[in-house]
Amino acid sequence: MSVYFFGGGNMTSAIVAGMSKQGGYDIVVIDRNQEKREHLSRCYQVRSNDKLPELTATDVLVLAVKPQDMQQATAGIILNGALVLSIAAGLTVDILRQFLDNHQRIIRIMPNTPCQIGLGISGLFAPADIDAADRAVAENIMRTTGAVVWLEEESGINRIAGISGSGPAYVFYFLNALQQAAIQQGFSTEEAHQLSLGTFKGAVSLAEQSGIEFVQLQKNVTSKGGTTFAATSVFEQHQLTQVVVDGVAASVARAEEMQKQLAP
Repeated sequence: MSVYFFGGGNMTSAIVAGMSKQGGYDIVVIDRNQEKREHLSRCYQVRSNDKLPELTATDVLVLAVKPQDMQQATAGIILNGALVLSIAAGLTVDILRQFLDNHQRIIRIMPNTPCQIGLGISGLFAPADIDAADRAVAENIMRTTGAVVWLEEESGINRIAGISGSGPAYVFYFLNALQQAAIQQGFSTEEAHQLSLGTFKGAVSLAEQSGIEFVQLQKNVTSKGGTTFAATSVFEQHQLTQVVVDGVAASVARAEEMQKQLAP
C-alpha cells in the first residue's frame, strides 16, 4: 500500500511523522513547493514529487490542500478506485464526490496539531457505503498520531472541529493568559512560562491518571474562602464557562458557514 499526501503543509507533516515513526508505510508527499518536499523527505525519509501519478485501487490518497483550492487542485487526477482520506474542513463527502468525478471511497478526518507529537485526537466519518476494511485503513493511519473517535453523522466533523480541532488554540490562549498573569505578579518571562506550562501539564496528567471528574478535581483544590476560591469566584463572575461554550459554538458555526461557502 502506498499513501500519497496531496499537499505538504503542517498537518501532512504531523501525520507523516507518526506514520514514519511506526513504519510499514510507503509514503509519498505531493507538493509543488520544492522546499516543502525536500524538508519532508529529509526529516522522515519519505518519497516526494511535484505531481500526483495515476493511482490504483490499493493506494490511499490523503487530501491535504486548502479547501478553497481543492476543486482546482484535484481536477484531472486519476484515482482508479483508490481510497481517499480528506482532512479538508468544510468539504463534505458529497462535495468531494462532485470534485472527484463521483468517486465513492471517501472518508473525512478532522485531526489536530498535537498529532505532531503522537498526542492528537482525530474525528473520523465514513459514509454508510464504506466497508470495514477501508475504515480500518483510515483508523490505523490516524492511530499513528494519537487517539481516534468515529462520528456517526457527518455534521459531527464540524462539531469536533470546534472542540478538539480548534481546541489546542484555546489551551494555548489560556496558557498565555496565565503566563501574563504571572508576569504581572513579578515573575520573569521565563519563570512565568515554566510555572504556567508546568501547572497545566501537571493538572492534565492528574486528571488523566486519576479518572476523577473535572468538577471534582476543581473542588479538591478549592477551599471556601481560600485563594483558589477567590480566583474561581472571579471566573464565575465573568461567566468564563459560558464564554468558552459560546466560543466553541462560534467555531462550529463558522465551520458550517465555510461548508456552505465551499459548496459548488
